[in-house]
Amino acid sequence: MILEIRSYTLRLGAVPKALGRFTESLPARAKVSPMAGFFQSEVGTLNQIHMMWPYADLAERERLRKVKVDNYPPQMSDIGVELDVRIWNAAPFSPPVQPRQYGELYEIRTYTYTAGSIPKVIESWSGAIGERQKYSPLVFAGYSEFGLQNLWIHIWAYEDWNDRQRIRHEVHEKGVWPPKGGPEGGLLKQQNIFVTPTALSLWH
Repeated sequence: MILEIRSYTLRLGAVPKALGRFTESLPARAKVSPMAGFFQSEVGTLNQIHMMWPYADLAERERLRKVKVDNYPPQMSDIGVELDVRIWNAAPFSPPVQPRQYGELYEIRTYTYTAGSIPKVIESWSGAIGERQKYSPLVFAGYSEFGLQNLWIHIWAYEDWNDRQRIRHEVHEKGVWPPKGGPEGGLLKQQNIFVTPTALSLWH
């Protein structure tokens, strides 16, 4: 499975207008293939919306994106600043993408590793992810397909900010997380953003 994340950076104050436009046009597009998440940024780069589309593979993505849908995508040139599109291959242990009540706060963490490190990351995570998910659900984990390589993304859901703080402290104190045995010296950079689901999101 692959997950396409389309992140729109909008003009100041334009998020409500963008949500209104997608509210009108998205139902017709969703009949072609289901969307998983539709979020707005809370911490990190502001004035952003993030749309997450799952596909079986790149061939399915190409076929479905060729389907013409009236009034989709909505007009964005007057309120958009930039659009960043990234495609991620799902890790073997990444949960199935389906409508689900996960939480009301999502943390999207993106790590940059040295070349050749991703298989070792998958191996180390495979042995620890089951125990970690007893505390809070993993929404998605995977690695970059196009563009910048050696990127690892993981998305976590929490009930709220206090829930995240409590869980993060607990898993570190108990030695549950982060996983042991990853690529030694392979982690170069870490980035995270916090987003909340909009009414259009199937992940909540």
